[in-house]
Amino acid sequence: MTDPVGTLHSELDQLPDRDPEETAEWAASLDAVTKAAGPHRAAYLMRRTLERADGAGLALPKLLETDYVNTIPTSAEPAFDGDLAMESRITAWNRWNAAAMVTRGSRFGVGGHIATFASAAWLYETGFNHFFRGKEGDGSGDQLYIQGHASPGIYARAFLDGRLSEQQLDNFRQEAGGDGLPSYPHPRRLPWLWEFPTVSMGLGPISSIYQARFNRYLSGRGIKDTSNSHVWAFLGDGEMDEPESTTALTLAAREGLDNLTFVINCNLQRLDGPVRANFRVVQELEAQFRGAGWNVVKTLWGSAWDELFQLDTTGALIRRLREVPDAQFQTYATRDVAYIRQHFFGAEPALTELAKLLTDAKIAECFHSSRGGHEARKVYAAYRAALEFKGAPTVILAQTVKGYTLGEGFESRNANHQMKKLDGKQFRTMRDLLDLPIPDAKLDEGLVPYGHPGADSPEVRYLQERRAALGGPAPARRVHQVVLPEPEERAFKALTKGSGQQEMATTMAFVRLMKDLMRDKQTGKRWVPIVPDEARTFGMESLFPSAGIYSPKGQTYDAVDRDQLMYYKEATDGQILNEGITEAGAMADFIAAATSYATHGEPMIPFYIFYSMFGWQRTADQMWQLGDQLGRGFIVGATAGRTTLTGEGLQHADGHSHLIASTNPASLNYDPAFAFEIAVIVKDGLRRMYGPDAENVFYYLTVYNEPMRQPAMPEGVEEGIRRGLYRFKEGAAASGAPRIQLLGSGTAIHWALEAQEMLAADWGVTADVWSATSWGELRRDALECDAAMLRGEQRTPYVSQALAGAPGPVLAVSDWMRQVPDQISQWVEQDWTSLGTDGFGLSDTREAARRHFGVDAQSVVVAALASLAKRGEVPVSAVKDARERYGL
Repeated sequence: MTDPVGTLHSELDQLPDRDPEETAEWAASLDAVTKAAGPHRAAYLMRRTLERADGAGLALPKLLETDYVNTIPTSAEPAFDGDLAMESRITAWNRWNAAAMVTRGSRFGVGGHIATFASAAWLYETGFNHFFRGKEGDGSGDQLYIQGHASPGIYARAFLDGRLSEQQLDNFRQEAGGDGLPSYPHPRRLPWLWEFPTVSMGLGPISSIYQARFNRYLSGRGIKDTSNSHVWAFLGDGEMDEPESTTALTLAAREGLDNLTFVINCNLQRLDGPVRANFRVVQELEAQFRGAGWNVVKTLWGSAWDELFQLDTTGALIRRLREVPDAQFQTYATRDVAYIRQHFFGAEPALTELAKLLTDAKIAECFHSSRGGHEARKVYAAYRAALEFKGAPTVILAQTVKGYTLGEGFESRNANHQMKKLDGKQFRTMRDLLDLPIPDAKLDEGLVPYGHPGADSPEVRYLQERRAALGGPAPARRVHQVVLPEPEERAFKALTKGSGQQEMATTMAFVRLMKDLMRDKQTGKRWVPIVPDEARTFGMESLFPSAGIYSPKGQTYDAVDRDQLMYYKEATDGQILNEGITEAGAMADFIAAATSYATHGEPMIPFYIFYSMFGWQRTADQMWQLGDQLGRGFIVGATAGRTTLTGEGLQHADGHSHLIASTNPASLNYDPAFAFEIAVIVKDGLRRMYGPDAENVFYYLTVYNEPMRQPAMPEGVEEGIRRGLYRFKEGAAASGAPRIQLLGSGTAIHWALEAQEMLAADWGVTADVWSATSWGELRRDALECDAAMLRGEQRTPYVSQALAGAPGPVLAVSDWMRQVPDQISQWVEQDWTSLGTDGFGLSDTREAARRHFGVDAQSVVVAALASLAKRGEVPVSAVKDARERYGL
């Protein structure tokens, strides 16, 4: 800032200057250089000075942005460890087959993307040939997050390697027959190849960060040595606009995750056009990552630019590269040399003179194709630098041309993301450019052929030898099934006995069960408690001193509550993952833990507990990612229900998470009413997910913060709890009395029980109360029975069996929208009515909120009488009398 007379002020004015005269001399020297040699020379000297200071370890603020040049100069590149000519031929075959696969698929209108892999081919090939560790060597191998739109290139490489056939390539995006290839990396669809789903953009970056962090967590807790595993995340520059892409950058730097490398393919284009049309996305990303504490390696220019930089004695070229916006560079890649001479080199006299020293061929090579991401030596140098850097994660910003080698119709065109095929002329041009031995006769047959040099060719042998040296095929997913023993029964029995006269919320019942299970001698260490900075809300603070909160630095301070019983304890071997206020980060943690059985061969049992309103609503996309990745564990929506969390209001009142959860086929959704139901559900979940016949499912449980007396478990109800419905309390039948079936889930069971007493005492109506532990599982079973019937099998849905012959109508009530219980209505033979909490939540007492939504016990009584009145079993006047009596 400046004062009224223009004097510059800064934070340095607050620091004492021990030698003002020396300071003035430095300032005068800078002024003299600026006057004599110009501002560009002065800026260069200042940056050299800062670079020297950094190398000497002086504590200075770091520059957030460097010149638009390669971080690693050509002279500093390490020797290339491989046969470059051989790898070029392998890459050519993969480029061809990726384009052929998508083009052949376009006959059926299934689409596909060509341009992304075309730009990123060397980014992947260099990794596969030199860096990516497989799963057949020591440890778990590397974890590869492949950019979704590049999947054709990965399939092409698997075809060259003999892992895929021509028929499978021809079934790209045609999975219904059972032998197809999914469009993108989907482990659930191709579980032997894909390990991580990434095409829901933004989820790959955050998941890779938390995967790298979870690797360290496993090592810190002594479960598995993951020191040889490296996480590689391949991302698009346009993808970095997603908030999840950058939300955890500081976590990665803060915890020193040097086992993580981001490779961002900066082809300067997103789906519709330039990523930063009027700006420079590479420079923006560099500043963002440097500011977050990452090591940044820019790999922008190919070797053809070396001559230009050597001729740039004035710095004019560097200045021009710094000012040209991305959209203009995209245009340069498509225009002739005359245009480039005029619009790029004509910007100032020094550049015009430099251009006179360059041939048209050199200019065309530089601006049309020579990018750092297209040269194996440049990429190799960047990857080697990333692995050698210690103390922080690395991001590689690799500049490429989108659609590279696909010809003029594709390269750098705004529409190339939507372009699904090449014509015959374009394939001929591509073949000639790649120097592939594919005769014209093959191209004249109408359907472009796949190319393969032969299973025993030098190319295939080289590829396979490289992969063998690195630990086997990649990408690959391996599951070595490890069956976990059942925990001791006493943890579950504690909940089945009930709480006597003591009141206990089901949230607390779940936490008590987890605490006991974490003490189990055989499986206790496998539990991974995950919470987004709300542990005290859910009564989990008692776990802090016993289990500890994971931190790679341990506890470097004296905790303010160290002298208290439940003090805040961090440890390098801490078991709890307390993520701060980030549901997205906590979910990424959960996914890493839930898939550890495959990634590391170490089954872990994560439970992630959160405000139910802020779970599925905010991170349902990650729940789909979890299902795709075949994750296992317990997701717990606490403080559930639209009327149970008092005073918090609209944005905290969850009446719909079960509806969202029901859309996920991998999610088993339960709304337990009592502590003993939680015990039965968790025990069954451990069997289903970690037993001999492990299923690729996860559980969503909702628990409530309303303290209630917890009854002991009745006999013979376990199957009903697991399957979703059982009769909890039968009404005392009076001769000739009207009868009704009340179904309640979660906390609503208490309203139904109160209504049961009121109906009997005030209206002479007998009601049976049923606990619906899972509306979703009842529906899932019924749908399976319907499908079986279409196959000629006779199966009756469980809900139909359970309610068969039950007298009177059925009235369902819950703290959820009516659509949640209405999921099962079509399989109920009785007349059906439901009550729910449709609409926005509101702040008030539980009693007032329930009266507002019409789900309290009195409202249940009125609704029950109305159902019976429709059948003529009670007078219509009874409904009116009840409303007046209860003040409704």
